[in-house]
Amino acid sequence: MRPAPAPLPADVRELAIATMKDAKFPILASVDNGQPRARPVSPVQTTGFTVYVASFRSSHKTGELEQNARVELCYMSEGHDQVRITGVAALVTDPAVIQGIWDTNPLLRSFLGTIDNPEFMLYRIDPAQVRFMREWALDYHEVPL
Repeated sequence: MRPAPAPLPADVRELAIATMKDAKFPILASVDNGQPRARPVSPVQTTGFTVYVASFRSSHKTGELEQNARVELCYMSEGHDQVRITGVAALVTDPAVIQGIWDTNPLLRSFLGTIDNPEFMLYRIDPAQVRFMREWALDYHEVPL
């Protein structure tokens, strides 16, 4: 018999954000012609549960997101707590947002050279659902957006 789920922690939002900070490199799942694809990504900015991810125009990830923008990010901390962000990846076109992220990311600048590099794609993952789970607890807690 499966044990009863743990009660919802009062600080579930803070626990989820702490897990994301600890994990650093989430796994991004997208879809490629009906086949799930997962890969580690390095977010270039995170605001709450909205995550910005850079990509190259020529990457498989970019092609997959153009075909189907529905994604999930999975963060796992060293202590095995998990955060799963289910959402939609939107291409960022606002020059002020792009410039702000560009200015604060030396790694991004070293890979792309210039902000007007035609390979530079920036996606904002807008969360529709956020779930948190303690290490192997078997039950996710809904996290308020």
